[in-house]
Order: sequence, then C-alpha cells, then structure tokens
Amino acid sequence: MSAVTEDLETEEARTERLMRRGQSPRNVRDLLRKSLWIGIWLVFLSSPVQDLASGRHTTGGTVAGWLGLAAFVGGYLTLVFRNLGSPFSQLVVGGVIAVLGVLAVVLCLTLGPPWLGLFVYVSVACGAALPLRTAYAAIPATAAVMLLVGLHGGEKDARNLVLLVLLIGYAMTGVGQLIRTTIELRRARATVAQLAANEERLRLARDLHDLLGHSLSLITLKSELAGRMLPDHPDKAAQQVADIEKVSRQALVDVREAVTGYRRPRLSGELAGAQVALTAAGVTPRLPAEPDLAGVPEESESALAWALREAVTNVVRHSGARRCTVELVHRQTLDGPMLELVVEDDGPGGPGGGPGNGLTGLGERLEKAGGTLEAGGTKRGFRLTARVPVTAGTAAPGDTVGSGA
Repeated sequence: MSAVTEDLETEEARTERLMRRGQSPRNVRDLLRKSLWIGIWLVFLSSPVQDLASGRHTTGGTVAGWLGLAAFVGGYLTLVFRNLGSPFSQLVVGGVIAVLGVLAVVLCLTLGPPWLGLFVYVSVACGAALPLRTAYAAIPATAAVMLLVGLHGGEKDARNLVLLVLLIGYAMTGVGQLIRTTIELRRARATVAQLAANEERLRLARDLHDLLGHSLSLITLKSELAGRMLPDHPDKAAQQVADIEKVSRQALVDVREAVTGYRRPRLSGELAGAQVALTAAGVTPRLPAEPDLAGVPEESESALAWALREAVTNVVRHSGARRCTVELVHRQTLDGPMLELVVEDDGPGGPGGGPGNGLTGLGERLEKAGGTLEAGGTKRGFRLTARVPVTAGTAAPGDTVGSGA
C-alpha cells in the first residue's frame, strides 16, 4: 500500500513539474528552472552562432545576421514563456509564428545551410502554441519549407532534418495537450470541491433548521405553560422548567451531531418527541405504535424521521389544530414497495402563501433517499405525505404498520 502511495505521489509531483513548464513563471525559482529547461533546447542555435563567429560574412551581413537571430530567439521565447492557462489570442500566436517562419527562410537563403536548425524552433512553436488541428497541418508544412530551402541551397543533409522537425513538433503537441488537460483537471477538481462544500452547507442548513425549529418551538410552548402555572401551581411550573432544560440540552447535542455530520434521527425517537410536543401544544395526538422497520434502509428511516419532525413542528407552530393523526403504512407502488408517512391535522393553517424552507429542505432530503413528498390543504385541515423505498418483500401491499387512537 505504501508503495502505491509513493507511486501516486511521484506521479503527482511529475505532473506538477510538467504543468509548471507550460505556465508563466510565478517566482524566481520557477524562472530559473524554466530558463534551464528551455536553454537545453537552444543547442540547435550553435550552428548559426558559429557561422556568424566564423567571419566568412561581410560586416553588414554579420550585423544583419545577429539582429535576425536576436529577433527570432525573442519571438520564440515569447511563445515558450507564455501562460497556457491564459494564452495569447490566436491572431497574435499566428502572427509571431509567421514572423519566425519568414525569418528562418530569409536567414537560411541569405546566410546559408547552417541556419536550417531554425526550422526546428518554428516546428516547436507550432506544436506548443497552435490548436491541435492547426498544428497538425503547420508542422509538416514547416518541414516541407525547410526541405525546399535546404535543397535550394544545395544542402543534401536537409533530408535528415525533416524527421527531426516532424518528431519534435508532434512531441510538443502531446506535451501541450497534456499540460492543458492537467490544468482542466485541476479546475474540475476545484469545481467538485466547491460543489461538495455547497452540498455540505445545504445539509447543515437543513439540519439546523429542522433541529432548532422543533426544539425552540417546544421550548417556547413549555415556557408559556410555566408562566401560566407559576402563580397557582409552582410544582407543575418547576416540572415544565425541568423539561425546558432537558430539551435545551438535547438540542445542543443534536446541533453538535449535525455539525459533525453524524446525526441520523430515528422514527421511534421522533414519535416520542411528537407525543410530547403535541401534548404540550394542546393538540390531541393519534400516533402509531412502535413501527415495524424491517427492510427499511437507514437513510429512508432517517428521511421519514425528519419528515415527521418537520410536520409536527408545523402543526405546533402554525396549524391551530385540535387533533393530529400520524400513520405509517406499507404500500406497493409502481416504483416498488414504499413506506408511507401521513401526518394530518384539522387546523385552519397559517397565513403562509407557499412552502417554506422546511418543506423545501424536506423535499430535497426525501429526493436524495429516493422518496417523494406531498403536502397541501384538505377539507379538514392539512396533510403531509412522505414516501421512501423499502426492500421488496418486507410487507404486503397496503399493510398498515400502525395507527393508534
């Protein structure tokens, strides 16, 4: 395992070095490293330099040769040092390569065959800077021009350079493509990380909304009860205050679990909490007995538990209901066996004109678990229906798990 890890780290380091060669230097160290890398490949300029230093040209020809060589190298290095992540426009790239090609032809025709090595750099520039399709045509065209110029000057060795020009040009297309692909992969990795962070923030927002909405509603109700009991029933008021403390401590635990991502509510626990919350709000509850959850995935149970908590919280806070019925039913649907949770009250409802954040987040939870959510008013009040998939064969179609009176 350690050997595999070391291989991956080595490959990552190699890719990082390769990618940096395709980008502009970010500091002095990168500049020195890139200059050394490029300097190695300037070996083909040795022939033109020796030709100018030999003294076989006139003074004017030597000066013109040095100026032409300086312009050629300057244009070439401009392209090599460019940032592949934010390249020059294609018009600028094409113009610089055209200038390099013209300089190579003119210098070879005027100063002789020792200057044929310049076409190697033109081929490298084509492979590194041009789009793939354009480079695939420009590289053989560069080799053909070099061959014609060499044969025109009587240099038979020009044929030997054709293969070198082709190979090094196409090799640079591969290197450039690898660099661009690496940069795109890094951007994609950053995008995936950002999406994961957004998803985690959304999960945390849903959890905190559901947790704090339920707990704070219960705390508010019990505080009001304690306030009404204080003058005449201090013992009962003290019990309500103790319940408030208990709910507050549990809310703190739930929030910590939600933040760390380990919170998975259970239906049995939420049914017990619903009994307490509805009774404290003066709503008569009708809840099922201990549910049979055989074959129900943990994620599905957790989604239904959140649905029950959100529904009961809405009944307590907004409905103005006198009764609330909770049912759990196994049903056989076209999508397979489902466990259905139905929460119905007889209240007139609140003033809201549409689904709030709680129902929106609840729908997202159920969708992730493969379930569905239906919520809306009825003739007698409001009904919320949440369905999640269960393992086939765990219950007969339409078998009611329980609905207590």
